[in-house]
Amino acid sequence: MEPTARPAVPGNGDLPLPTAGMTVTDTLLAAQEERFARLDRVLPTAPPPEPGELISAALPDGSRVAGVIAHTVVEPGMPPWLWSAADTYELQPLIGHTGAAGMHAVLRAFRQWLDRVGDRGWDTASTVIWPSRDVDCTRVFLDHGLQPLTVTAVRPPNTVRPPSLTVNIRPALASDEDAVVELAMAEVRYSAMVGSAIVRREAEPMRRASIAGRLGLNDDIWVAERDGMVVGLAETGVIANSPVTKSSRQLPIGLWGYVNCLSVLPGARGAGIGQQLMAVVHNHFAGHRTVGNFLHYNPPNPLSSVFWPRQGYRPLWTQWEVRPAGALR
Repeated sequence: MEPTARPAVPGNGDLPLPTAGMTVTDTLLAAQEERFARLDRVLPTAPPPEPGELISAALPDGSRVAGVIAHTVVEPGMPPWLWSAADTYELQPLIGHTGAAGMHAVLRAFRQWLDRVGDRGWDTASTVIWPSRDVDCTRVFLDHGLQPLTVTAVRPPNTVRPPSLTVNIRPALASDEDAVVELAMAEVRYSAMVGSAIVRREAEPMRRASIAGRLGLNDDIWVAERDGMVVGLAETGVIANSPVTKSSRQLPIGLWGYVNCLSVLPGARGAGIGQQLMAVVHNHFAGHRTVGNFLHYNPPNPLSSVFWPRQGYRPLWTQWEVRPAGALR
């Protein structure tokens, strides 16, 4: 679907005329697809923008770029409520081959658009999700006040030799519910200090509801047990990524192992429990013949930013964000 067109930002002129049979966004998207292919071979085909408002910008040399602004409202109880602002304005850039210059121009147009709609309060965010390896644009994001709060990281579907186990690792049971929720909430509280998570009053009942119905029914929630006490959690899943799923915007098509949450009780950290859990999980994923593994972590997190690269994960996409939305420069 083509994004809803709107008048260009004042002073930016009109978008370039597309070639025969192509829309404006098609022209820029085709060039962007070539750019992405050169940046990172794991990136899927550059996705078309989701529905939103189309803005445009001019570069000093007369070339043109565009962007689509998608506005998402999250209500209490919805899954993103714990890691997203209530109102998010996501810029989906269409900059073709223009690199840093094009990104600067479209972010400047985004800032002007925000001025027109007005600041909506503290629980808002401006975001851009962009390939992590496009370092030409990194300086531009920082200069506009955006922070790299979340990365989507990927890992090949390799098996690993399990380390010597110091804990008992097993699928979680229904009787583990309270311990699992405690570990899940420990992860939420820590992530709120170093990333995009928010400790809202609905956090614990939401995490309990998302976990309780799965305990004892499958093998995608794992616990580490030491001396009869649950001290570690790995909440995972195997996801079929198809052209109609939202994850197809960021990952190649296929079966993927997903790590939603890894948590170790504070008093048990530093003993290799997380590594032991992930060795079991990665071998479990390999048994499903996944094409790869993925997860999200916060670069400012001093634990995750070290731990996940050691497990073989590397950034594919970075979510650049500033809160509130009006703080974008």
